[in-house]
Amino acid sequence: MDCTPSDAARRTLEALEQGRREGWHLGARVLASLHGTRVMDIAFGERRAGQPMSRDTLLLWLSAGKPITALGIAREIDRGRLHLDQAVADHIPDFAIAGKHAITFRHLLTHTAAMRSAEEIPEGLGWAQTLHALCHASPDPGATPGITAAYQPQATWFLLGEALARLHRRAFAHLIREEILLPLGMTDTWIGMPPAQYRAYGPRLGTTHDAFPPPPRPNPRLDTESACAESRPGSRARGPADDLLRFYEALLQGGRGVVAPDTLAMLVRSHRSNVFDATFRHVMNLGLGFILPVPGPAGATAPYGYGPHASPETFGHSGSQSACAFADPRHGLAVAWICNGLPGEPRHQRRQRALNAAIYEDLGLAAAPGGQSG
Repeated sequence: MDCTPSDAARRTLEALEQGRREGWHLGARVLASLHGTRVMDIAFGERRAGQPMSRDTLLLWLSAGKPITALGIAREIDRGRLHLDQAVADHIPDFAIAGKHAITFRHLLTHTAAMRSAEEIPEGLGWAQTLHALCHASPDPGATPGITAAYQPQATWFLLGEALARLHRRAFAHLIREEILLPLGMTDTWIGMPPAQYRAYGPRLGTTHDAFPPPPRPNPRLDTESACAESRPGSRARGPADDLLRFYEALLQGGRGVVAPDTLAMLVRSHRSNVFDATFRHVMNLGLGFILPVPGPAGATAPYGYGPHASPETFGHSGSQSACAFADPRHGLAVAWICNGLPGEPRHQRRQRALNAAIYEDLGLAAAPGGQSG
């Protein structure tokens, strides 16, 4: 089902169709709004073989959901219960084990905690076991908190989630839904879905496909009832793409009361500029829980960017080999898209650049010669 007339989204649909021909995905959801008005709404292909993608399909966001937790931290900064330069061990005392007493919340949010080796902790552990392992993990040899930059997909996000859980004396999955998701109208989004809710959604739940090598085939572990129930702040957000778009529309509107505008502005400005990232193997710019554009020639090859037409003020986050969502304040533009195939990094980076460029071009926002927008 294509919800946007094909003549209004020609380049975007061509990019999606190219990916389907190459075997990179079966389907996708692509949405965009300008100043809060929906201007692109595409349900492309199939959510799983034989079933068309629909507007209400719930898809896995992977790391595109990280800013939800960042916003939760921002609320506690507003309340004066947590500070960016406060030691994580002030809220999680056992974290000071093995010499990690100097690691702060700013370090966690900017991926400069100097504990990249903690990503080797097995994924199958529950929350309490994961936290125990993180507290007993040692800092990376030769790395310096606040200096050494290495994107962390999972480990440090449990620490952010645990700090929130201790402040609220509630499980992370419950508090983040009540504090962030429901107030922003993201009613079908979960970071830890109750099994009864999983069963109630039934066929609305989309399927994530491994697509390297093609053809796409269902991933055996990412969309099961137990996987959906996992509360993993760095990777398990799941919901309709409409909710992901709604998140960035709210941020463009100053946070809609969920976070103070000044605090939001602090989150999305650069806190790590033009620093080489040991995980991405590339220069990256980061806010606090958000990925920012890389200026100049390096921006053309930066992974998980927003394409050649995004303004310097753009902020957002992507999901591994699958999803991208961002806000471009200069244009009042919010974008969210999710492809249901994981085709490997090189293919996905080509897909991401092509899709983001096409969206701007279809909306008449592409940069013209001389740097002006259409």
